[in-house]
Amino acid sequence: MNTRRKGFSIEELKRRHHPAVVVALYGFVSGGLAIGILSWMAHLAQSPLVFPSLGPTAFLLFYHPLHRPASPRNALLGHMIGVAAAWISLCIFGLTHTSTPPLGDITWARAGAATLSIAMTIGAMEFFDVPHPPAGATTLIISLGLMPYLWQAGIILLAVVALLVLGWVINHILGIPYPLWRPHHPAK
Repeated sequence: MNTRRKGFSIEELKRRHHPAVVVALYGFVSGGLAIGILSWMAHLAQSPLVFPSLGPTAFLLFYHPLHRPASPRNALLGHMIGVAAAWISLCIFGLTHTSTPPLGDITWARAGAATLSIAMTIGAMEFFDVPHPPAGATTLIISLGLMPYLWQAGIILLAVVALLVLGWVINHILGIPYPLWRPHHPAK
């Protein structure tokens, strides 16, 4: 017996109303709610729980929630790869103890770290078959020195997990079978 209230699932709303309007409102409300909650938590914790690559991750979670790059597996492992690649690159180029430069003042070492980190991120995501394009932004955020401390890498991953939990809850409330880990049907 289906206990879901009639008219509350996104599919039912799309049948009753203009689908483009329903999808647009779903993305607006869902993405805004998820990032709003994380922003509120960031304010309370005085910690960088919101950073640029969360925006594209939220976009995937609420625009194409059933596509492989939006799955929790790809999102979490992709960001983990991005964080690891950035820190390896910072270590190789001796940048783990340097101050954050203005973005217009990129040194050769910083350019090398950015280049190596994005190359490693793309290669590792392809090797492990966990494509998640926003992780490319995560690796550049770290390798360019925008979040220069190791503890911030942990905050990045904590924020990704929190966003994935919010994505799962919001999508399920709206009747979207967002996966717990892997996509339900591994279509590329």
